[in-house]
Amino acid sequence: MEEKPAPVETKPEPAPAPAAAPAAANNTETAAGPCRFRCPSSLNNESIMTTSSPETPGQTGLGHSTGRKRRAGLLMLLLAAAALAFDQLTKLWVVRTMTEGQITDVAAPLLRWHFIRNPGAAFSIGTDYTWVFTIIMVLVSAFLIYLMFRVRSLGWATALGLVLGGAMGNLMDRLFREPSFGQGHVVDFIAFPNFAIFNIADSCVVSGVILVCLLTLRGIDLDGTRSADSAGIRAGKTGAAARHGAEEPRSGEPGAAAPGSDAGERSGSRLSEREDER
Repeated sequence: MEEKPAPVETKPEPAPAPAAAPAAANNTETAAGPCRFRCPSSLNNESIMTTSSPETPGQTGLGHSTGRKRRAGLLMLLLAAAALAFDQLTKLWVVRTMTEGQITDVAAPLLRWHFIRNPGAAFSIGTDYTWVFTIIMVLVSAFLIYLMFRVRSLGWATALGLVLGGAMGNLMDRLFREPSFGQGHVVDFIAFPNFAIFNIADSCVVSGVILVCLLTLRGIDLDGTRSADSAGIRAGKTGAAARHGAEEPRSGEPGAAAPGSDAGERSGSRLSEREDER
């Protein structure tokens, strides 16, 4: 009778030990404490919040700057139109009520009306070059119209508006009065003793130039700021940038290395090795 072999007992194999959890990323907390580096996503969120903040100075002051620019441009336009209209109306009155060369006492001997036609500039300078003065007035008027869209100071708007109105008043005479287009003679009628005979347009130009000189001496720019204030603002921005650079964290401090940079990865690996040694 054959003997049956004794059954062999099989022991269950022990379950494999769970694999060690991968090392925590630089932006997670470890046993040694919170990581010293901020994750790139948090930095991106902070940068987005900073740039889109409604408290940005450029956005808050945009509406105020635009309003000042519109008011100054409108004031300059109105003054130029008023000066031009007043000049042309007075010249029309002189031409219709007086003959050329006529003298009328207004407040003798201080003020008189003396009707003349001037082909040149002030004090009858350049009487043979009328077309040159026409070209100069066209260029000056075009430049002043360009400045009308840039000026923000009410003082500058007043000064430039007077100059523009006076230049346009005499330009109308050069273009449309006798003897021909572009070479017309300017109507002058205001006479003081021992002084040149002039008109309302000349008075506006001189008044505007005086205001320009005063604004320049006071250091007021076209945007309404003073030159000293502008220098102070630039110095303040430079100092703020220098302080910001001084407050930036040094290497090894939290937030020192930029996310994804080689320096940040090397610093993180060295910190991890030190924590493992401990």
